[in-house]
Amino acid sequence: MSSQAERRAATIGGILASARKLFSEKGFEATSVDDIAAAAGIAKGAVYHHFDSKEAVFARVLVAVQEELFAQPEPPAARRMTEPLDRISAAILRYLLAASAPGVKRILLIDGPAVIGWLRWREIDDRYFGVGARRAIARLLGPGASPDDIDAHTHLLMGAIMEAALVCATAKDPRRSARALAAALRRMLENLGPTDGSA
Repeated sequence: MSSQAERRAATIGGILASARKLFSEKGFEATSVDDIAAAAGIAKGAVYHHFDSKEAVFARVLVAVQEELFAQPEPPAARRMTEPLDRISAAILRYLLAASAPGVKRILLIDGPAVIGWLRWREIDDRYFGVGARRAIARLLGPGASPDDIDAHTHLLMGAIMEAALVCATAKDPRRSARALAAALRRMLENLGPTDGSA
């Protein structure tokens, strides 16, 4: 016999799985709590027992999507790259392709900023990808770079990637756009190089 905690976890899991499918297919506005409950095979009250609102359900789904993107392993070919710029460029392309996938882009890029707000959306993105971006920028700038310089370049890189992802989300050919934007970002980053920290 399953415990109460196991039943609770199963119910929440069912709600989130159903909500993710509906949000990705219909969008946030067109999906109701009734829709989520029906898809999960539970009463509407059960959804509200675990979540305060539809927005709260969406926020959990959005975080789960970010977690999945973050957890994707680096391909062996990328791990063999020795140049920081090559690894950054490859990572940007992987992210743009993954973020613009049909089951992801509506939740992450189209509805995400509007539903939870830009500030929280950026905080979630930074939580998962900010540390990696700072590490990559630090390697690119070299040991002479100051923390302020690293932070400034990281913010600019993250902003450029966000904008590129938003463009891919609404592009007719997201994969083509992802490749073009990743290549353009690489050309921008080529102007960066080791610094002596004197700036």
